[in-house]
Amino acid sequence: MHTNRRILITGGAGFLGSHLCERLLNEGNEVLCIDNFYTGTRRNVAHLLDHPNFELMRHDVTFPLYVEVDEIYNLACPASPIHYQRDPVQTTKTSVHGAINMLGLAKRLNARILQASTSEVYGDPSVHPQPEDYWGNVNPIGIRSCYDEGKRCAETLFFDYHRQHQLHIKVARIFNTYGPRMHPNDGRVVSNFIVQALQGLPITIYGDGSQTRSFCFVSDLIEGFVRLMATDDEVTGPINLGNTGEFTIRELADRVIDLSGSGSELIFKPLPGDDPQQRQPDLSRARSILNWQPSVSLDEGLKATIRYFDTLLSE
Repeated sequence: MHTNRRILITGGAGFLGSHLCERLLNEGNEVLCIDNFYTGTRRNVAHLLDHPNFELMRHDVTFPLYVEVDEIYNLACPASPIHYQRDPVQTTKTSVHGAINMLGLAKRLNARILQASTSEVYGDPSVHPQPEDYWGNVNPIGIRSCYDEGKRCAETLFFDYHRQHQLHIKVARIFNTYGPRMHPNDGRVVSNFIVQALQGLPITIYGDGSQTRSFCFVSDLIEGFVRLMATDDEVTGPINLGNTGEFTIRELADRVIDLSGSGSELIFKPLPGDDPQQRQPDLSRARSILNWQPSVSLDEGLKATIRYFDTLLSE
């Protein structure tokens, strides 16, 4: 493992990006973090600003960027339905133009580039759990399409750059990830439930709560990223990264109430459009190629996340 690489992280002030910045700095690398602060915050990287190997730049990936780096992690894109549906055209631009700009930069520099893709490329899956060779069941014109199809198109671009320009690409498909530094108002189920529980508000469940999700703690996911980036050039992915432990939304709500000692009651609302019924990664590739699997249990991860939000909300 060589150290002292200069690494660009787009979306580096976001939830996942800030944890990745930290991890790569701890390994002795120089990190250039770029973010347009649409959903990321300076607060997430404030503790890194004095680090001699850390640089923060305000930039939007839909515009070209001219810097010198050895590796690129492309994480820029709002990832929660509330945020990506607020400006759906910009969401698609971020995924597509952002990928084109970062791939162009990687091509010029002959740098390795990793795309943070998503389990949403599988849509509402008719195959369970979802293996990487499943092509998905995505609505191309629905309210989530700006994100789902934007990320699918970004994967297309990555593989075309790989075939056409021999670019060294890595594609990770991220399944539900949670942990400290999630945006408190991002509308994702873990942060929603924790914030509601800590404030003693009713916990909102969409549908009857029988739909399932698999939750991966952020430190496990970042380990998967770093391992994927370190693989040989012939390993391109896509590789699923997530957790195979599958829980109903109702079970998650009960866990959060229990662990936070909250008296919140449950209220049920109609399910939003195109909401997938099931989400669970097939992790065979990650296990065999990266020798990776998640190690943080749901209870352990939820406790750490509840502590973070408790501090955040009491400020």
